[in-house]
Amino acid sequence: MTVIPEIRPGQSLELLKELHILTRDGKINQDTRRKLKQVYHLFQFLEPLLKDLSADEKNFHVVDHGAGKSYLGFILYDLFLKELRQGTMVGIETREDLVKKSQELAQRLKFSRMEFHHLTVEDSIASKSLPDEVEMVTALHACDTATDDAIKFALSKKSKYIVLVPCCQAEVATVMRKNKQRNIARTPLTEIWRHSLHTREFGSHMTNVLRCLELEAHGYQVTVTELIGWEHSMKNELIIAHQKNLPTRYPGERLSNLLQEMDLEELSFRFIQNK
Repeated sequence: MTVIPEIRPGQSLELLKELHILTRDGKINQDTRRKLKQVYHLFQFLEPLLKDLSADEKNFHVVDHGAGKSYLGFILYDLFLKELRQGTMVGIETREDLVKKSQELAQRLKFSRMEFHHLTVEDSIASKSLPDEVEMVTALHACDTATDDAIKFALSKKSKYIVLVPCCQAEVATVMRKNKQRNIARTPLTEIWRHSLHTREFGSHMTNVLRCLELEAHGYQVTVTELIGWEHSMKNELIIAHQKNLPTRYPGERLSNLLQEMDLEELSFRFIQNK
């Protein structure tokens, strides 16, 4: 059997084939080598958090919201959870066919502490099949408001860690575009998003700024960093929030003031949630 130096000892080759990191005959090319490097880079950020959760040997739950094909969940289980006696990896997805495929793959790989649920955000918050508290929530490239839905779920479940790699979100940019003419006369700051391309880009940036303030307004310590090099993806922002019960008044005020200043108050329902 050919040894591929990039693959860590004990990794499931069958899983890597399912994720198209390895070809069906077990080989790796330049494109998939780059993909594997990105996987390890993301795991590098998550491993210390998982070690913290597993330190006291109590059971813990990691929920991947908007899981899609559960790519992230399978990688975390394979690289970390499968060697433990505790820890459950849960995928939540609204597309039933993807949930069934993930269930079949987990059974085939004998990943016994993986669960998959066909649920909406509201249903997942109220579902009796999930615990009242979840230790970590992740959302990887969850499109549009799905990242905000993951935050809502994580806050309701009192998550210790929230890990987000946001994707596109058009809601803020849409409101900025709608109110643009009114704001041009009000503030020269409107020049930042006057052109359509800038509206989209600045709206995306503003969305993540508001998300970070929202998390801080719930007592989290927030770190924002680059996930991978910009040459691989423009959707590159990694937000890690750690619940430390920090003071919430100041970030809450900044959040409200920023929504008002940017004429985004109609989106208060999205970013200001009951504690």
